[in-house]
Amino acid sequence: MAALSYAVDGHVATITIQHPPANALSTQVLEDLSACLDELSERQDVRSVVIHGEGRFFSAGADIKEFTSLMDGSDYANLADKGQQIFEKVESFPKPVIAAIHGAALGGGLELAMACHIRIAEESAKLGLPELNLGIIPGFAGTQRLPKYVGTAKALEMIGTSEPISGKEAFEYGLVTILAANEEEVLQKAKELAQKFAEKSPQTMAYVIELLNSSKVYSYEGGLKLEGKYFGEVFQSEDAKEGIQAFLEKRKPHFKGK
Repeated sequence: MAALSYAVDGHVATITIQHPPANALSTQVLEDLSACLDELSERQDVRSVVIHGEGRFFSAGADIKEFTSLMDGSDYANLADKGQQIFEKVESFPKPVIAAIHGAALGGGLELAMACHIRIAEESAKLGLPELNLGIIPGFAGTQRLPKYVGTAKALEMIGTSEPISGKEAFEYGLVTILAANEEEVLQKAKELAQKFAEKSPQTMAYVIELLNSSKVYSYEGGLKLEGKYFGEVFQSEDAKEGIQAFLEKRKPHFKGK
């Protein structure tokens, strides 16, 4: 993978976007991210994932220079479809994915962060969807995910004015759930949270992620039925037996993913 790398430590995989100077989301970055997720999904030793950017930014947007090389409208539609599919892979990934945001998460960069399950940002980071400044619109599901976190009115304000908000403001609006003072603290907090997730049973974590996103597919009643089904299934697992036994013995459980 030419545009990113990953390292695994203590069941936590840290993906680093490496596309200087702004970590723009080129086709290569998207393809590498998709391939990376495919690899990590198969690794039993990986239970949670952190995504961050090398250098000054998390990701300052899509690769505008690459945009200009596309020849017709159908190519742009294909690009949007490809980006949406990859970000959907992030959102539906069965292991928790945390975006560690420093510097800026703009345009496609924010759309990637919003596809992650949790966002941690430094207070001074800039987050926004400035596509209208270029006469275009967000294309990687930005119009669909942003209202979920900040509401429709605030989403229209952010997209319509193209003005970014700070990490602190993003925290106040619910777009970011954890604040940090600087880049080092962002990554540290992201890894600490990822490690806490990694201590849980992988299957129960995968079920929780699926259930939290079930409203995309099921009605409320359908989600309840799916929850009940998985509730019954997990009680048959070795991890459930270990967790209950550890509770009775007043010790920390050691889940093996079985």
